[in-house]
Amino acid sequence: MKEFVISEVKAETAVLVGLITKDQDEAKTKEYLDELEFLADTAGVQTIRRFTQKMAGPSQTTYVGKGKLEEIKEYLKEREDAEEPIGMVIFDDELNVKQIRNLEKELQVKILDRTSLILDIFAMRAQTASAKTQVELAQYHYMLPRLQRLWTHLERQGGGSGSGGGKGSVGLRGPGETQLEMDRRIILNRISLLKRRLADIDKQKATQRKNRGRLIRVALVGYTNVGKSTIMNMLSKSEVFAENKLFATLDTTVRKVVIENLPFLLTDTVGFIRKLPTDLVDSFKSTLDEVREADLLVHVVDISHPDFEEQIEVVNQTLKELGASDKPAMIVFNKIDNYHWTEKDADDLTPPDKSNISLDELKKTWMARLGDDCIFISAKTKENIDELRSRLYSRVRELHVQKYPYNDFLYPKLD
Repeated sequence: MKEFVISEVKAETAVLVGLITKDQDEAKTKEYLDELEFLADTAGVQTIRRFTQKMAGPSQTTYVGKGKLEEIKEYLKEREDAEEPIGMVIFDDELNVKQIRNLEKELQVKILDRTSLILDIFAMRAQTASAKTQVELAQYHYMLPRLQRLWTHLERQGGGSGSGGGKGSVGLRGPGETQLEMDRRIILNRISLLKRRLADIDKQKATQRKNRGRLIRVALVGYTNVGKSTIMNMLSKSEVFAENKLFATLDTTVRKVVIENLPFLLTDTVGFIRKLPTDLVDSFKSTLDEVREADLLVHVVDISHPDFEEQIEVVNQTLKELGASDKPAMIVFNKIDNYHWTEKDADDLTPPDKSNISLDELKKTWMARLGDDCIFISAKTKENIDELRSRLYSRVRELHVQKYPYNDFLYPKLD
C-alpha cells in the first residue's frame, strides 16, 4: 500500500506542473502554482522549475500532452546527467492511479499531486491523537479508490488468458483479486476503527465544550497562513504555535480571553485552502465542530495577498459546507503593514485593481458596506489592535446579553 513519506525526505527537489484551461487562465495557474510551491516548501521540498501547458483539460492518461511530457522528461534527464537530480514531480491537480502509474513509468521519479502533498503536510503537523487519527483516516480514504483501480490491470490479464473463464483465466485472475480484496479489507477495517476512535474523541470534546460554563465562544476562521494564530497569541496572551508556513495549526486551540470585565472563549482552527481534499474536510469535521458551535466567527483575511477575495470565497464556501455560514461574523483584514500598491499616473487608463489603488481607496469599495463588522489591523505591528479589542468586546457583550441575560459578569451583584 502507498506510504506518505515526504516528511522523511530532507532537502528534496521538485518541479511543478499545472494546466492553463478555459476555466483557469494563465494568471490563475500562476497563483495556484505559487501556492503549490509554498506547500512544497512547507513539506521541506525545494522547487527548481515549473512547467505549464494550455489544454482543454487534463489528459486521462498522463495529465499533460505527449510533447510536454517529453519536455519534462528531457529536463529531468539533463539534471540527472549534471548530477543535480530532481527527486519528484508535483502536479497541481489530483491524479488517478492510471495517470500516476504512467507518469512514474515515463519520468522515473516520485509523482505527487496537490492532494497527497497536503496530506503529507497534515501528517507532519499532526501532534495530538485526534489530529493524527483524522489525518490517517483522510489518507486511507484517498488510497481506497486508487487501490481498486491499481489492480484492474491484473483483472484484464486474467480475462485475456483464456476464453470462457476457464482454469487459465482463473489462475491468473485469482491472485490479483485476492490481493485486492485483502488490501481493501485491511483498509476498510482500519477506516472503521479510525471512525470509532474519532466518535469517542468527539464525545470527549462535546463533554469538554459543555463544561466550559456560561461563556460566549468566538472562533477564528480563515484561509491558511493569514495570521490567525498570531492574533490568538496577541488576544489571549498565550503561546500558540505560529510560523510563516501553511497549516501551522492543525489541532484546535481554545483559550480564555478577558476584555475589560467580559470573559469569553477564543478558538483557533485549522486554515482552509483552495482544492482542499473533501476527505480531509470530512475527517476534520470533529475538530471543526468548534466552528459549528461558535457564537461568533472572526474571519481573518490576509489583505496583502493579491488573491484575498478568492480566499474569502473559499472560506465562505467551506463554512457553508460545515453548516456555519449563517452565524454572526465579523471580518478582520490582517497584514495591512504588508499591503503594497503602485500609484497610477493621471493619464493611466489601466482599470483600478488591488495592485494600483491605495488601502484607503480599497476600504471605500464593497468593504465599506460591512460597517462595524469589518476592521483593518496588523497583528505584527499591533496597529488598530485596541480597536479590534473594542469591537470584539461590543459584539461579545451583545451576544452574551442575548444568550445569558442575567449574568454576574455583566451585572455584578450589589453589596
